[in-house]
Amino acid sequence: MRDVTSTGLAQALAALQPFLQVVRELGPLANDPEACDFLAGNPEQPALPGYVETLQKWAVPTHRRWFAYGFGDSRARGAAAAALKDELGLAFEPDDILLTRGAHGALALALRMVVDPGDEVVFISPPWFFYESMILGAGGVPVRVRVEPTTFDLDVDAIEAALTPRTRVVLVNTPNNPTGRIYPPATLERLADTLRRHGDSRRRPVYLLSDESYSRVLFDGHRMVSPGLFYERAMLVHTYSKSTLAPGQRLGYLALPPSMPDREQLRQMAMVAALATGIALPDAVMQYALADLEHIRLDLGRLQRRRDRMLAALRAMGYQVRTPEATFYLMPRSPDPDDWAFARMLARDKVLVLPGRVVEMPGYFRISLTGTDAMVERSLPVLERAIRG
Repeated sequence: MRDVTSTGLAQALAALQPFLQVVRELGPLANDPEACDFLAGNPEQPALPGYVETLQKWAVPTHRRWFAYGFGDSRARGAAAAALKDELGLAFEPDDILLTRGAHGALALALRMVVDPGDEVVFISPPWFFYESMILGAGGVPVRVRVEPTTFDLDVDAIEAALTPRTRVVLVNTPNNPTGRIYPPATLERLADTLRRHGDSRRRPVYLLSDESYSRVLFDGHRMVSPGLFYERAMLVHTYSKSTLAPGQRLGYLALPPSMPDREQLRQMAMVAALATGIALPDAVMQYALADLEHIRLDLGRLQRRRDRMLAALRAMGYQVRTPEATFYLMPRSPDPDDWAFARMLARDKVLVLPGRVVEMPGYFRISLTGTDAMVERSLPVLERAIRG
């Protein structure tokens, strides 16, 4: 008999190979104190003001069951629901907030809740590099759909063509990592109409899973537009790892909008999925701290100035790069079509960038803006020499 579990893990491992290659080859170089590390969205400066104090405050017990088992602190869920209501204009209830260990936990939870073995999950490329392996891990069949190549917007026609009777979830990421694109309302409305029409025709609904990890990292006065505003079966993924620049402290949630049918059944499925698979809640201290963490935000003005400095410099050198509307990232075209070879060349001069093929954008490379201003200035001469050849 075929070992389905082993086959699924082998496929997930294959999907992760580009990422693992970066971890093996470029990751260790980030330990060099002289390295300009633009590989990932890691903080290169001390914690944001108030962050450490907040965790210290909530690590001190105030009653005997402070660190007991729990299934979601009510105060934390209430604070998250209120903040998300202010952000999106949807009337979330505390019970609509399913606390998780970061966005990764929320994505895994959502897939486990609604995907049966063999169900198809459409995901958008370029993707976050864990999507395909997570779909496989949930027993789903990944179906890749590319964005429009010139605007990086969703290609709704291509998504519609990819839908089949086995489609259970469409997974989008807005604002998008790596492109920085915020999908506009008209696109999301078209997508909602498409999914609703498809589900109604087959009497099997399609869920829209929206990874909104960068909803608070917006530039140039842009506002967050969520698919949850347009589609009743949207599940929304949020995290505090980005807004507080603390990716190692895992705190996030999966939100069920008030329009969601069968909300109570989904809440029960979330509990079953969490207990059956070990997708646990955040640690107690992170839950208690959530309401205070809502008010700790990275300095967007400073981040935007860093973005603008790099954009201007790169363009003056001759790099082709679009202006991201959000997120931490720039995606310039590589002067060398072999983006891995280009990344290795930069690494020899201690400038670390992510090869584009890791996020399914061969011929590009990704720069994380969470590096320091000093790193930016040290990297610019290296980038200029690289494009001059």
